[in-house]
Amino acid sequence: MSETTQRIEYEETKSFSLLELSLRERGLNLAKTVAIVCSVLSVALALFHLYVAAFGTPESRSFRSTHLTVMLVLAILLNPLFRRSMHDRLVVAGDPDNWKRVLGFGVDLVLVGLGLFVQVYTLHDVQAFLERQGDISGTDVVVGTIMVLLVLEATRRTVGVAMVLITAFFIVHTLYTPHFFGIFYGPPTSFQKYIDLIFMRTEGIFGIPIFVASTYILLFILFGAVLLRSGAGRFFIDLAISLTGHRMGGPAKASVVASAFMGTVSGSAVANVVTTGSFTIPLMKRLGYRPKFAGAVEACASSGGQITPPIMGAAAFIIAEFLHVSYLWVVVAAVIPTFLYFATMYFMVHLEAEKHGIEKVPKERLPRFGEVMRGGWHLLLSLAVLVALLVVGYTPMLSAFWAIITLVALSFISKSTRMSAADLLAAFETGVRSTVPVTIACACAGIIIGSVFTSGLGLKFTYSVIDLAGGQLLVLLVLTALAGILLGMGMTTTAVYITVAALIVPALVEIGVTPMAAHLFAFYFGVVSSITPPVALASFAAAAIAGSRPMATAVESARIGIAKYLVPFAFVYNPSLLFEGPVWLTAYSATAVLIGVWALSVGLEGWYRGAVRASTRIVMLALAALMFFPPTGSFFGLPGHALVLTGGALIGGFYLLRGRAAAREQAVRT
Repeated sequence: MSETTQRIEYEETKSFSLLELSLRERGLNLAKTVAIVCSVLSVALALFHLYVAAFGTPESRSFRSTHLTVMLVLAILLNPLFRRSMHDRLVVAGDPDNWKRVLGFGVDLVLVGLGLFVQVYTLHDVQAFLERQGDISGTDVVVGTIMVLLVLEATRRTVGVAMVLITAFFIVHTLYTPHFFGIFYGPPTSFQKYIDLIFMRTEGIFGIPIFVASTYILLFILFGAVLLRSGAGRFFIDLAISLTGHRMGGPAKASVVASAFMGTVSGSAVANVVTTGSFTIPLMKRLGYRPKFAGAVEACASSGGQITPPIMGAAAFIIAEFLHVSYLWVVVAAVIPTFLYFATMYFMVHLEAEKHGIEKVPKERLPRFGEVMRGGWHLLLSLAVLVALLVVGYTPMLSAFWAIITLVALSFISKSTRMSAADLLAAFETGVRSTVPVTIACACAGIIIGSVFTSGLGLKFTYSVIDLAGGQLLVLLVLTALAGILLGMGMTTTAVYITVAALIVPALVEIGVTPMAAHLFAFYFGVVSSITPPVALASFAAAAIAGSRPMATAVESARIGIAKYLVPFAFVYNPSLLFEGPVWLTAYSATAVLIGVWALSVGLEGWYRGAVRASTRIVMLALAALMFFPPTGSFFGLPGHALVLTGGALIGGFYLLRGRAAAREQAVRT
């Protein structure tokens, strides 16, 4: 075949389990032994959670403790001390650093032993343990201190030192509040009382974040791991390419659509980049997209996976618990903001393709939609089963359980997706391993929440932030956004959201923001740090594939992903975008903002059916801003709907005039 007719092919990425990798090596060595131990622990924990989902949760404190203990052991073994990886050899002939690696392994074994000791101490007489709450013994204090230190060390290894330092500040503050000043001043808290709350009770380490991680998050990530193992990764990419590849800017649009699909089962921006980006970025470059633009598109699309229902980077479950609402309601509330974000990217990649004259991909080089659907329709059916079970009222745990069972059964429909017992166990292992950082971050965030609760800082911080903002909602929102972006540079999305939810979200609610809008606002700005300079991990990962400069790619990502910065402000001022209020108002507002983000894309790209002058670009940006105004409010002495209708009419006029002018130019050329 010639290059113009050759079908698009790409190498499918596959996440191998530790057991599969270790079995490739002959003999038995330390790294292989540790890998097998981690694999067995991961599969055992997955099976334990499936059993609990089917037959009911045991005593709450014991269940959470068991979950966290296994995760602590995995966090330590998978991230060894003084070695870059668990696969590194412990002793290398002639290496003067052998003693460090041996010492590190010894420390790891001690930490694992301490984690198991805490678990045995807790469970050997759990009823007596629970009855000592409020009047704990000296041994309880020692064991609780060990657990706090283990969580901090596991956090350092899996999440990063930034979160450890932030958590350490709250611990020190709670224990020594009389030595602080201003809003940080308060009554003292004894160490015994602190350990009682953080370790013995369910307001600290074993609070809401760990409850959610141990019940909902793990099972949904297991479902995603099984789905990907069955071949969903390639199916999603093929489906996106077949739908959009033949259109203007097709490969970039396929990147957007494929990453949206992947976001339904994966909450990691970087994982999405290396999965879909390894194919879409080189293809975009071959067809004429600038390297930094190709990388930025994939980074933005992949980070969008974290805000895409139903998993939403694992935070949807925690939001539901904080708000005491149905998880399904959180998913529904996130639909329109997610659509607006991906729509903005879709518009921008289309205009970029027009501007640079990027050719369409011939249909004969693309996967055919019918063939793709015949090979993988049943994978989409498993997602439909999951949603249907949630809608009819099943708990998230039971819904995820039956979705996994359904998916395994459906995988036998096609030979290409049929899963063996080894595939299923490997999916369980990789799913649990990918949950380790989330669980550890949740445990550490629990320490922060418990500390804030004990010291009373949360309430004082709420009113202080309101005073600092002068009662102005916009100022308070900007402060919240900055806090989320800054924290996101050193913490995972879930941890950022929990921290901001504990400190600043109450201030938003106090000033009149609806609870759902306040929590989603904090969550969005925890996510956006992955594409925001100077620490933009998704953009940096995409830049490595694109061969572009990391910081330039990050800046381009912030431009392309601008909707993620603006849409949260829109739904705070206009909660109808979250399906709060009449359905007609939701539809009206969503349409208005959609028109606004199109105008925003034109203003930023400087192109629509031809180059757009600088003055016109400024006007389009101003009109886009009008479309974000809530139609039920009043601004500048004018009703909001008048501003929206005026902006929409002017944008529509621009659209028609440019279209007619372009048509005339085309007629002249032909």
